[in-house]
Amino acid sequence: MAWNEPGGNDNDPWGNRKNSSGGPPDLDEVFKNVRGKIDGLFGKKGPRRTGGGGDGGSSGFPGGNIGGKGIGVVAGILGVLWLASGIYIIDPAEAGVVTQFGRHVKTTGAGPHWHIPYPIQSVEEINVQEVRTATLPDQLILTQDENLADIKVTVQYVINSAEDYLFNVRGPDETLNQVMESALREVIGQTDLEAVLTAGREVIPSVTRDEMQTVLDNYNAGIGITSVNFEKGQPPAEVQAAFSDVIKAREDRERFINEAQGYSNEVVPRARGDAQRIIEESQAYRTRVEQAAIGESQRFLSLLTEFEKAPEVTRERLYIEAMETVLGNTNKVLIDSGDGGGNSLMYLPIDKLIEQGSNRQQSGVGSALSSSSNDSPRFADLPTRVEEVVRDAARSRDRGTLQ
Repeated sequence: MAWNEPGGNDNDPWGNRKNSSGGPPDLDEVFKNVRGKIDGLFGKKGPRRTGGGGDGGSSGFPGGNIGGKGIGVVAGILGVLWLASGIYIIDPAEAGVVTQFGRHVKTTGAGPHWHIPYPIQSVEEINVQEVRTATLPDQLILTQDENLADIKVTVQYVINSAEDYLFNVRGPDETLNQVMESALREVIGQTDLEAVLTAGREVIPSVTRDEMQTVLDNYNAGIGITSVNFEKGQPPAEVQAAFSDVIKAREDRERFINEAQGYSNEVVPRARGDAQRIIEESQAYRTRVEQAAIGESQRFLSLLTEFEKAPEVTRERLYIEAMETVLGNTNKVLIDSGDGGGNSLMYLPIDKLIEQGSNRQQSGVGSALSSSSNDSPRFADLPTRVEEVVRDAARSRDRGTLQ
């Protein structure tokens, strides 16, 4: 039978009896009974129930008289949980900075570690392998030649020391931006605008990086600069068109210089080769003329010696050799009769005579000329002269064949 069925016994689980009027139990009485049972867990006596029946001094739960042990157990569990909260794990790319009441105690590496739990100690995990990026927005910077340059750079950096990064400077990221701007203005201020727009785009980033690293090292900021990238370096927008014309003219100048250099590389070696060839030819000509002159002088000296020994014979021989030279290239000869009494000339076909001489017919030619001389006394000595001419011509021909 349910405890609240009509006519049943007083089976109220809260330990209350129904009032005499037969209505529902009093709520205040119910709350008091619940509170008493909770206090019994800690060894307190619960409130006495109103109405008859039962001893209000009992907690209603077994073990209510061992409240001190309960407190110890709960305190132990809470202590274990508190100590366990000090376990932490650091990833390989991170470093754990342990502080005690805000003061740096140690820095731990990758792996599991333990520290005294909050509020005594705390851990901040810093990624020391991540490459971070800081950007300096467009800046109008005055150059050495008092021009303005529109500059934009980005800096990539890593954290070298987690504890220095956290404790040596206030606001390390803001400090990095200020150092970046200061170093960039110093470098640009020592460079002409033309260098900033051309060759300086390769030099300025490296110089800026060195300047920034020096300042950050002096601050012990724990930041290492890996690279400085020159995102933009150009004149202000108001004069951009004029500078574009200047750049175009500079490019045209470089192109013309390269073309001229290429033409020079093509022509100069060829001219040098021609000059060397002419020099060698002139040297060869000089050598040939010198040797020929030396030979002629030696020949003249030889003839002089022979002439001194026999002038008449040598003179005759020289005359004959000269005639051989003259008649050697002539195929027609006109011979004067030599009597001084007339103007008769004799025509000799040398080429025919040479041909006949080669066939050993010179004797027949001599007989014909002898018979002709009988008809004219003026040609009495003509056969002898013709025979000499034919002999000399034949000798010249033979000599030319041997040469």
